[in-house]
Amino acid sequence: IMPRSKEIQEQMRTEVTEIYQSGKGYKAISKALGLQRTTVRAIIHKWQKHGTVVNLPRSGRPTKITPRAQRRLIREVTKDPRTTSKELQASLASIKVSVHDSTIRKRLGKNGLHGRFPRRKPLLSKKNIRARLNFAKKHLNDCQDFWENTLWTDETKVELFGRQMSRYIWRKRNTAFQKKNIIPTVKYGGGSVMVWGCFAASGPGRLAVIDGTMNSTVYQKILKENVRPSVRQLKLKRSWVLQQDNDPKHTSKSTSEWLKKNKMKTLEWPSQSPDLNPIEMLWHDLKKAVHARKPSNKAELQQFCKDEWAKIPPERCKRLIASYRKRLIAVIAAKGGPTSY
Repeated sequence: IMPRSKEIQEQMRTEVTEIYQSGKGYKAISKALGLQRTTVRAIIHKWQKHGTVVNLPRSGRPTKITPRAQRRLIREVTKDPRTTSKELQASLASIKVSVHDSTIRKRLGKNGLHGRFPRRKPLLSKKNIRARLNFAKKHLNDCQDFWENTLWTDETKVELFGRQMSRYIWRKRNTAFQKKNIIPTVKYGGGSVMVWGCFAASGPGRLAVIDGTMNSTVYQKILKENVRPSVRQLKLKRSWVLQQDNDPKHTSKSTSEWLKKNKMKTLEWPSQSPDLNPIEMLWHDLKKAVHARKPSNKAELQQFCKDEWAKIPPERCKRLIASYRKRLIAVIAAKGGPTSY
């Protein structure tokens, strides 16, 4: 039997009583309306006893959280979202309202306020916010061809035992230290690799593993060995532009001179803006794919990174760039602040 809305249920009950008053019995009513005979009997008994078929008020324990207490809860979490339920419990106790902290969480949930892990976003200064907003407004109406001929670049660290493995596990008591129930750690380093990568709308470019400490000299060597081969591989037009963030190694005097000498035009970039670089989505894809293969040492980690980067579908890259204007719109809507990207 399909569930019925409250109005339909009440209408059905009314029909039961009307047919009953016309002289029909339980069996006839049950057959006529497609209801169980016990349901028909219950409806008629309720009508005979109370003179109505609508739902009557039900008794129950009155809520301890008064309207005043509820307003106080909402006001406090609106003012400071980091307030804990224990702190709210103490706050209510000060106005002589004693409730369990789980009751507070339920009441806030009924008012649309739910406990969530806060999103991690770069800290933005007023200068950063202005620069982001100016960038978005300046490029909002750029033709799609401009973005399709941009070579997006970035560096990231890929951990041997990454965050994907730091989830809850299901285990029995006294099995905490079984091999399948632990996350291995690596002493004295070697637990991660730093990689530089690039991509364009036509697909992923080269991926380079960074050996040792990254500085301007190492960065320039990576650009020399990987940028132009990637540009040729991805078939970018002569008007292509290099995107890089404002890391000091990228904007140092020697790097700026190297870029100028090698006639590489760069896209001016607002600081603290990973949400404007679609390569961040590919880093997420890469790490997920690498960790799924469960590398057990640094050599495997490096090789898996190269393998999985090369497997990124060109269609994925194309979609990221096709929707780039939406990122700019999101920044403008946030007035230069953080976005969901």
